[in-house]
Amino acid sequence: MPVLCTTTLIHAPAAVVFDLARDVREHTAALAHTAERVVPPGRVTGRLELGDLVCFQARHFGLRLTLDSRVTRVDAPHGFTDEQVRGPFRSLRHDHVFAETGAGTLMTDRIVWASPLGPVGWLADEIAVRRQLLSILTARNTHLKRRAEVRATTL
Repeated sequence: MPVLCTTTLIHAPAAVVFDLARDVREHTAALAHTAERVVPPGRVTGRLELGDLVCFQARHFGLRLTLDSRVTRVDAPHGFTDEQVRGPFRSLRHDHVFAETGAGTLMTDRIVWASPLGPVGWLADEIAVRRQLLSILTARNTHLKRRAEVRATTL
């Protein structure tokens, strides 16, 4: 299964970054360019907690896609995990890890996924899926970094 890992250094306490990363509105604000939105029946506002379902709709590759994900692990303020329960992938797991360093918080995202359609899916992973997931993470992480660092200056 493909794995994508990114790290972002954020000059803010881990608790601030952890709370922002679980905030549904912050997530959708970061991905406005994909017309992403959260829809019922999952959580549509507030911070994700253990067991929460969140349902995202967005446009990717010219298609409106829906991904329903459940929060399966929370270890405040060190990390949380969400896993697809319904959506375009055969499976998808996203681990969010927050480690305090002398310079701030190192936020690590690790996504492991399996695409459907066997060899066709594997080819899509190499041609487009990895790049699209990286684009989503980059936009989200840039937004979270900006918001967390502003928030940290007011603490």
